[in-house]
Amino acid sequence: MTTADLLGKLLQVVMGLAILAAVVGLLVFFIDKAPKKGRDYWQLAGFLAPAMLFVLVGLVYPAIRTSILAFQNSSGDWTMDNFIWTFTQPAAIRTLINTIVWVLLVPTIATGIGLAYAVFIDRSRGEKYYKVVLFMPIAISFVGAGVIWRFVYEYRSGDREQIGLLNAIIVAFGGDPVQWMQTDPINTLLLIIVMIWIQTGFAMVLLSAAIKGVPTEQIEAAQLDGTNGWQRFVNVTVPGIRGALVVVVTTISIATLKVFDIVRTMTAGNFNTSTIANEMYTQAFRASEIGRGSALALILFVLVLPIVIYNVNVLRKQREIR
Repeated sequence: MTTADLLGKLLQVVMGLAILAAVVGLLVFFIDKAPKKGRDYWQLAGFLAPAMLFVLVGLVYPAIRTSILAFQNSSGDWTMDNFIWTFTQPAAIRTLINTIVWVLLVPTIATGIGLAYAVFIDRSRGEKYYKVVLFMPIAISFVGAGVIWRFVYEYRSGDREQIGLLNAIIVAFGGDPVQWMQTDPINTLLLIIVMIWIQTGFAMVLLSAAIKGVPTEQIEAAQLDGTNGWQRFVNVTVPGIRGALVVVVTTISIATLKVFDIVRTMTAGNFNTSTIANEMYTQAFRASEIGRGSALALILFVLVLPIVIYNVNVLRKQREIR
């Protein structure tokens, strides 16, 4: 791209922003001049209009377009071949299985470790420092985490020095280095560990806050009844933080279903490690199979939707109880 082309693109962006500012200014002017009785509604519409426009252009239209493309082939003919490919080809089926494994393991293990950590360090000396240690990974991007853990799993052939942490430990004890990222199915499990490492801090922070919200009187009453620590945890603490548990599990589940960065950074989906989100990108933008990529995107949406609905229903029931 030449300098003139770049300046032309920049001028178009500036002109677009100027037009948007002029439209917003006109809306504000007319709203201010509107009759006082209906001014509140016009102000509300004026403030919501830009956001709704961006939602329509950036979310609703792409969703509709993707749904249409999922049922079309490269020639634009309507077909179910994209979904047939998804559920019949071994590579695509393996992708679906990998995604299910991710969703089963990551939310369960991350929430379990986060809950245990929150319970054990609750009101202990140095609690805030312990929390910082576990929470730090969530501040790292998924791509950054993938790069970090690639060094942990790094493999070097021959007699070269092993710079990967796991292989360095194995060699130090007299073993042979392992090509972790190429060994199926352990490579998928090692990728899952990265996601658990990131999400555990999120689970710990929310659950720790929820535990502190459990009324002390209930815990003391259970203690006076002669219950032990485990019984108080199961019968008092867990019911008291049920809402937070639902939020944590569903949030991590949705993030896991959409996992892309970790897989793309560490293996690019090779060696049977691909997930739906990664395969969607591969088919649409690498293999130029827009229909297959759109079908995978639609399947991903269908998988996420029940989790979102369940989360909304739980929160609504809790609001009604309050």
